[in-house]
Amino acid sequence: MTARKYFLYAAVAASVVFVAQRCSAATPSTGQIVRIAELTIDSEQLDAYERALKEEISSSLRIEPGVLSLYAVSIKGHPDQIRILEVYRDEAAYRAHLQTPHFKKYKSDTERMVKSLTLIETEPILLGTK
Repeated sequence: MTARKYFLYAAVAASVVFVAQRCSAATPSTGQIVRIAELTIDSEQLDAYERALKEEISSSLRIEPGVLSLYAVSIKGHPDQIRILEVYRDEAAYRAHLQTPHFKKYKSDTERMVKSLTLIETEPILLGTK
């Protein structure tokens, strides 16, 4: 593993702990779903992708009580490399999220923009924030 990848994964892991802590300071983490999505976006469509992503995240957080947090970042110097940290209350909340009209619209609208997508399943260790 290159040093760059090591630091990226370390940063993502630290972010998972930070974000998850914030979502559930006094609640056990059992049952929560935490995922990391790694995407490569067609660089010529990056602006359109980011608009669609912002709309989807905004709708999800506003409408869905089971979506605890969604954070999107790009790799420094590589704006086409997007990472999304997703925290859901439980499996049912995650499954419900996949069926919402705003998520389906996002998937449809960005289908040709996404060159690759890898979903990383995680096991939460400690979820809480200040």
